[in-house]
Amino acid sequence: MNKANKLIAVTYFVLLVLALLAPMLGLYPVFVMKLLCFAIFASAFNLLLGFTGLLSFGHAAFFGSAAYITGYVIKSQNFTPELGLLAGVIGSGLIGLVVGAVAIRRQGIYFAMITLAIAQMVFFVCLQAPFTGGEDGLQGVPRGALFGLLPLASDTAMYYLVLAVFMACFLFISRIVHSPFGQVLKMIRENEPRAISLGYQVDRYKLLAFVLSAALAGLAGSLKTLVMGFATLSDVHWSMSGEVILMTLLGGVGTFFGPVLGAGIVISLQNLLADKVGSWVTVIIGAIFVLCVLAFRKGVVGELQAFLERRRRVAVK
Repeated sequence: MNKANKLIAVTYFVLLVLALLAPMLGLYPVFVMKLLCFAIFASAFNLLLGFTGLLSFGHAAFFGSAAYITGYVIKSQNFTPELGLLAGVIGSGLIGLVVGAVAIRRQGIYFAMITLAIAQMVFFVCLQAPFTGGEDGLQGVPRGALFGLLPLASDTAMYYLVLAVFMACFLFISRIVHSPFGQVLKMIRENEPRAISLGYQVDRYKLLAFVLSAALAGLAGSLKTLVMGFATLSDVHWSMSGEVILMTLLGGVGTFFGPVLGAGIVISLQNLLADKVGSWVTVIIGAIFVLCVLAFRKGVVGELQAFLERRRRVAVK
């Protein structure tokens, strides 16, 4: 293991220890849980953009639809939390299957605009459907008890559930990317015509990657509803799609930890500045994003990785 890999391993270990000790360190559990939910969302989006090369402008549709599905089945149908999460993931995965089957027929900006258009349709459904609560959203969603045994009313118990789900998602995405399937996705991203010439059915790979990304984004939305106790139109609004793009680009597209760091930066800024500057927080985050794109085109983690790689090459020489 070279120095760079050792540094990465040590960093992950330290972050894991900090995450496990977060409630004891005085960090507000609900804030950290929200951050982890959006970290899952950004990582799911990065699976599609960073490792497959597909830019979706409509990922809020999966995040928000799962949030509503989970909120509805738990509040109105008395589902347990794990079944509510499963319902949200399945629902967002099915929506992803429909959207992906239509969108992958086009490439580039046409693909992106199709995802945005269908996401706006989902937004309209959430606005008009009788079970979504309209502009008020779904309020008062109970956390319940996991498997009917472990009450989640306590923020500490809920926190460790969210942390466990986040770690499972992070490892799952890592396994996907390092699998033969993931290598094909990278090849499609780098040179799709060559992948086609080698006999790969590119559209099937794209569709599966899209469905996986949608399902994981839905898991993030479902968890967010369980943590916060509500689902609103902001979860499915087009601006949410913009936020997840910002998180991914800010942290580093095509990196594993980049989307997590990007989500942490954006959510932390929103939390710190919302009470001080109000709606101007959007302008400040936008300015930071512009500066990051100009100075760190690969994102924070991407630039750090490039720096370590340059140092390694110099050391070898």
